[in-house]
Amino acid sequence: MKFIHTADWHLGKLVHGVYMTEEQREVLHQFAKVVEEEKPDAVVIAGDLYDRSIPPTSAVELLNEMLFKINIELETPIVAISGNHDSSERLSFGSSWFQHSKFYLKGKVDDQFSPVRVNGVNFYCVPYAEPGVIRQLLGDDSVHSHQEAMKALIGKIEKEMDHREVNVFVGHAFVLGGKTSESERTLSVGGSGCVGAELFAPFHYTALGHLHSPDAINHETVRYSGSLLKYSFSEAKQRKSISVVTIEEGGAFSIEEKTLMPKRDMREIEGTLEELLDPSRIQKEQAEDYLKITLHDRGAIIDPMGKLRQAYPNILHLERQIDILDQRKKEGYEMKREGKKSDIDLFADFYSQMTTDSFTAEKRKIMERVIQEARLEADQK
Repeated sequence: MKFIHTADWHLGKLVHGVYMTEEQREVLHQFAKVVEEEKPDAVVIAGDLYDRSIPPTSAVELLNEMLFKINIELETPIVAISGNHDSSERLSFGSSWFQHSKFYLKGKVDDQFSPVRVNGVNFYCVPYAEPGVIRQLLGDDSVHSHQEAMKALIGKIEKEMDHREVNVFVGHAFVLGGKTSESERTLSVGGSGCVGAELFAPFHYTALGHLHSPDAINHETVRYSGSLLKYSFSEAKQRKSISVVTIEEGGAFSIEEKTLMPKRDMREIEGTLEELLDPSRIQKEQAEDYLKITLHDRGAIIDPMGKLRQAYPNILHLERQIDILDQRKKEGYEMKREGKKSDIDLFADFYSQMTTDSFTAEKRKIMERVIQEARLEADQK
């Protein structure tokens, strides 16, 4: 059978104050065209359909339009899950009757581990969920990290799985070793948000969402489709694609990647103001693209953004090379200074960055006691 693996649509995405809705509409119409031409047995969307839990109306309308086009007009089954940007409750609305048109949407993790079966292939759908949710769902107090949560869920699936059949996992996770970008929301502090690729060994193919590049991980059976569009300048050099997967009866598969072309690319360019405003330079550039411009000029410049926007109307970010160098020096100084801070002061800084609460004297006393106990325990080992 043949299915299209996609993820991370992030409808309603706001990039440097600009909504990407029209760019998303353009590539989604191209996506529907690929579905029409390829005639897949299913479209698999591995999470992050929206960019936030309460999306703007335009994003809801666009998703409704595209799902109707693919599922109803093109009569293509859809297998979809929620990601960490989605509201699992909102996406779950209507899922029980969607199945009558072969639209299988799983917004929330539950204790039902039976697969969605399409043309002889079993799709095991696991929406994004915090470890605490899985701990409570399974009644397993040992689950504290995403690794432990995923291992526990796959363990439940394996008990019901028929290994003689073709089995595909659909999930939304950060696989250890994957390459991130600025537009991907961190799942957990430190390494507790990661899962190991070895967990997916029971499946012939693992269709993942979360990381925005199809090259995010190099693995034989575990794959990211990548996002539809570039959603930050850290993704400027990434290629974007969707994966057309043909899977055989024994589980062997082949992949053909299809590229979607937005009306405007997202790129970085640099030079002096004079160089960038040279008519010959402007002629060579795709001036309508979304741009991050780095200026090399060292002296004072009057209204550089206003001047540049006359030639490049879609500048999203402007910075000066000299400011970058100054910032790096400042960061180097800050790192040296941080090295002299006590453990409790470092924790206080971390606490203020990760929460909106104040680090009170009472909290400080508790943490001082915890740090002291940890030191004593370490010394005894």
